[in-house]
Amino acid sequence: MAWNEPGNQNGKNNDPWKQRNDKDQGPPDLDEIFKGLGDKFGGVFGGGNKRNTSFSGVGLTLLLIIGLISWGISGFYTIKEREKGVVLRFGEFNTLVDAGLHWKPTFIDTVISIDTESVLDKMAKGDMLTQDENVVHVAMEVQYKVLDAKAYKFNVTDADNSLREAIDSALRYVIGHSTMDQILTTGREDIRQKTWKELESIIEPYQLGLQILDVNFKDARPPEPVKDAFDDAIAAQEDEERFIREAEAYQREKEPKARGRVKRILEEAEAYKGRVILEAQGEVARFSKLLPEYTAAPEVTRQRLYLETMESVMSNSSKVLVDTKNGGNMMYLPLDKIIQRGNATSNSQMLRHDSHTMQPQYAPTSGVNTKPTTSYGRGSSYRDGR
Repeated sequence: MAWNEPGNQNGKNNDPWKQRNDKDQGPPDLDEIFKGLGDKFGGVFGGGNKRNTSFSGVGLTLLLIIGLISWGISGFYTIKEREKGVVLRFGEFNTLVDAGLHWKPTFIDTVISIDTESVLDKMAKGDMLTQDENVVHVAMEVQYKVLDAKAYKFNVTDADNSLREAIDSALRYVIGHSTMDQILTTGREDIRQKTWKELESIIEPYQLGLQILDVNFKDARPPEPVKDAFDDAIAAQEDEERFIREAEAYQREKEPKARGRVKRILEEAEAYKGRVILEAQGEVARFSKLLPEYTAAPEVTRQRLYLETMESVMSNSSKVLVDTKNGGNMMYLPLDKIIQRGNATSNSQMLRHDSHTMQPQYAPTSGVNTKPTTSYGRGSSYRDGR
């Protein structure tokens, strides 16, 4: 029997291609490996049996729903009360939003919050050269706030830094056109106003979206070698202002009193003028009435006027005049009346003296001779029994 016949059992191991032992099996075939991978991934992408296909569709739907919910929730954001929201869509400005709760599509819009209510400040300081070629150390503070959020964010690269550089430029320009004496003494307010005006003119073309609220002159110092002399000058300036204020206060205190005295003197003068005029008019009227009587009886009228005048003058005197030509007559002296009249006269003199200290002295209105006499003569009232 030939070696390759079917009945020959001795030659079963002699076939190297068909009769191989499992222990001697080599690595798997590449086709089998790719086929196994295809079966596995086919189940995920819809291949395989119906059970695997149904499970994979439900999973994808759930993942898609969860992703959409998460994306929608992540789009909610809040803008604070003192802020404005700048919305960027794909990096380009889209709109402005006010305070409150808002929503944006995530990965599409970006929101930048900008504080538009808080007051910010920037400081500029340094050693600067004045108009009279002196070096002075000056510090200036500027207070501002954001007025336009869009202009603040997009018109320049950094609005705050641009403002700081503008402050320094404006301050150096104003200091360079001012003398050192003005900077350290009387011109500080003027320099502050000029710096404010110059700063606004510098930032206006750039449209920074900022509003300047105030400019404060913080400090101005001379160089150390001349610091003491300038301190003395500033102290003298302050003393001058203090003396001026004190003089003005003294003026405000004294002027009303002086005006009151002037008014009182004018009123007293007007009263005196009116009294003198009335007295003169009364005298004219009285003499006008006496003129017909005097024309009719001159001697009698003259004697009567004389007696009335002497009576009015001598009634205020405490002296007693005795006519010695007609001696031997019994005379009665009313001493009680004389004493009372003397007391009344002294009191009236005291009152007149007190009133003269407060009122101007007036000239007498009549030319009556008050010189005392020793005798009445023939026309004496005592002689006539009056």
